[in-house]
Amino acid sequence: MDTRGRMLDAAAHVMRTKGLARATTKEIARESGFSEAALYKHFRDKTDLFLAVLRERAPGHLPELLAALAEQPGRGNLRANLLEVARTAIEFYTETFPMAASIFSEPALLAAHRGALTERGVGPQHVREALARYLANAKADGDLGPDADPEAAAALLLGACFMQAFLGNFTNEAGPSPEALVDALLTRQCA
Repeated sequence: MDTRGRMLDAAAHVMRTKGLARATTKEIARESGFSEAALYKHFRDKTDLFLAVLRERAPGHLPELLAALAEQPGRGNLRANLLEVARTAIEFYTETFPMAASIFSEPALLAAHRGALTERGVGPQHVREALARYLANAKADGDLGPDADPEAAAALLLGACFMQAFLGNFTNEAGPSPEALVDALLTRQCA
């Protein structure tokens, strides 16, 4: 494995076990077997490391899936696509929730992280926006009812998936299946 890959593996491990707030670049460098200076040759800062871990080491690749759906209106069956979104979102949020949750305990760190994400034009809101674009296209194609609200539907589905991940991490309970979540959403939005 190359240097960058070893650094990403180390960052993923440290962030999963300590949380983003307590993970330091010094500890990530030590875990990877490289110096902190070497780490900064590949990554601008801890936010870059976190984003790379999400893109390259987290399962599911939720942002990429939603971007592809939003860019390809009419791609496949609406229910099948939303099931893929729900399964992917639950898997992605289950894996990443323990990494990101700790940042909320430190307001200054959260503000800095939020600012860094805004500066880079990324953040969790883009996931919801991409799903809403896909659902707006589905509505325009007649796959959703005329009174459907794509923004609300996107928030409901992703919120339910996030709650599944939170409860799975907190209680080890599975909760409703992705099929049940999607069917409940479609029952309301297709009417």
